[in-house]
Order: sequence, then C-alpha cells, then structure tokens
Amino acid sequence: MNTNQATISHERTVSAPSGWVMLPTLIVLLIGDVALIVLAIKDGAETTGQPHIGLLIPSLLLLPILSVLLSGFFTLQPNEARVLVLFGDYKGTVRNSGFHWGNPFYTNGPRPMGVFAQAAEMQSKLAGMKAGTASSSRKSLGRNKISLRARTLNGDKLKVNDKRGNPIEIAAVVVWRVGDTAQATFDVDNYENYVSTQSESALRHLASLYSYDYGEEHEITLRSNVGEVSQALRAELQERLAKAGVVVDEARLTHLAYAPEIAQAMLRRQQAEAVIAARQKIVQGAVSMVDMALRELAEKHVVVLDDERKASMVSNLMVVLCGEAEVHPVINTGTLYN
Repeated sequence: MNTNQATISHERTVSAPSGWVMLPTLIVLLIGDVALIVLAIKDGAETTGQPHIGLLIPSLLLLPILSVLLSGFFTLQPNEARVLVLFGDYKGTVRNSGFHWGNPFYTNGPRPMGVFAQAAEMQSKLAGMKAGTASSSRKSLGRNKISLRARTLNGDKLKVNDKRGNPIEIAAVVVWRVGDTAQATFDVDNYENYVSTQSESALRHLASLYSYDYGEEHEITLRSNVGEVSQALRAELQERLAKAGVVVDEARLTHLAYAPEIAQAMLRRQQAEAVIAARQKIVQGAVSMVDMALRELAEKHVVVLDDERKASMVSNLMVVLCGEAEVHPVINTGTLYN
C-alpha cells in the first residue's frame, strides 16, 4: 500500500442554519437561564435560607454553554464560501450568502502557512520593495472563508529563451478563481502562492516551445499567433492548477519583446526583411505593368516592335517603375541604332 500518495479532496456543499432563527432562540435561552439563576437564589433565600442547588447548578452550567453557542454566528458575502472543519474532519462548504450559524467548534482561525509558503511570501514582499512598489499583504478572511471572486494575476516580465534559443522578455496576465474550496484548502499549502508559482513555471515552459518569430511555414510563433499561444497557456495552466481547485478563466500575453542584448540586431533583421519584401512587391507590380503595356501596344497595333526594341522598352520601364529617385525623361530624336 502506497502511504506517500496525497489524498485528493472534493468539495461537499452543505447548508447552515439561518442566523436569524438561531439568534433570537439563543438570546431567549440566555435570558431565561439568567432569570432561572436569579429565581433559584432569591426563592431559595426566602424559603429555606439558601439557594436551590438543584436549579442553580444546571443554570450555572448552561450559562457558559449558551455563551459558546453565541460565538457560532458568521456571515458570507456574495461569491464567498466557508470551509467547515470540525476537529480536523472536513464537514462541507457553505456557499450561500447571508447570516448563518454553525458549530462553534468549527475551525475559525485562518489556516497557518507552511514554512515554504512563508518564505515565498517574504521573498515576494522583498521583491516588491526592491522594485519600488507597495507590497500589500493579503487580508485574511478568517473562519476558513475563501473568496470565490475572479482574481487577476499580473505576472512580472520574465527573461527566457524561445525555441531557437533567443533570449526574450515575456509576461502574462491570468484571470482565475477558486472552483473547489476543499482542494484549495487541503490539497495545497497556500493556493495563492501556488497559483503565482505555477503561472510563472507554465509561462517559462510555454516560451521554450515556440519561436519568437520567423518560424517555418505554418509554424505557430509567439508574436504572430498571440491567440493560439494564449489558448495553449490557458490549457497548461488549467492542467497545473486543477490540483488546487482553481479554474483559469483567461490567460493572455501582455508583454513580448527581444531581450535588450539582441534587440538592436533583431531590429536590423526585421528592417532588412521589410525592405526585401517591399522590393519583391515593387518588382512584381513592375513586371505586371510592363507585360500589360506590351500586350496593349501589340493588340491595338500602336507600334510594331522587334525583340531588341522590346528589350530596350522593358529595360526603360523597369528602371522607371523600380527606381527610387525621380526619373528625368530623355527625348531621342534618332533611332535605336544611331
């Protein structure tokens, strides 16, 4: 039997008693218990000279019990849930918003973070201080409450190598939410740090699978196929974060550029390829225009040209159409051979 395999938790949705019913009930019981204590002391003193022990002791024992029961009230806002844990046993998750009452012995305090989670949080705070940004610590909801709202993780710029080994800078934004509260609470130490770490790891792995640009024919690249790359990133993140009960709603690239050390070289390459593409377009247009001119002259019998004159005409037209400088016409009053 493999005892090292972690148990996968699954959420069980339960309902809690309404707090608006339990609150007046407990208040009435508390007032009645206090009245019973007063009655036991007063009536006993008047009749026998000592309190009624049979009434006083149960009333005194009931008083702390009612006080403890009054601590079981809790509220849930929309898109908020509470994980119910009783003496280490998972009892279910309450998802209905409103005023509720539960067993006072349900775990009320925030779940303590492990050593590695604390180290990761401290490292993120130090990184935020070095970057000059305000590092705001996550506000603990307490009472094992978990927010079900959509959250945005705006990742930092990462320097990685693409498929061809070129150093690039890449960053992504991830929109995620908690889908299974039991997995988020029990299957990972701190699901928020888990999301942050796995998002960075997935982005680094994704960047190594694609070229930045200039791939082979029909090859997906990071710059030219942002939609396909974002879908692949979302699929990989969903696979990684499923263990923490997290649902990835959206993941897309927010920054993509060559690393500074090769940016200038790649810029010159892009400029050269742009010039070559423009030249190819100009030549294709010029050839089609020369062909149209020769065909029109022949069909309309404007002039009859032999092969040598056609070659001269084609040469002149190509110079005019493909040249960058302004062309100055020259009138030839002689013939082609003089």
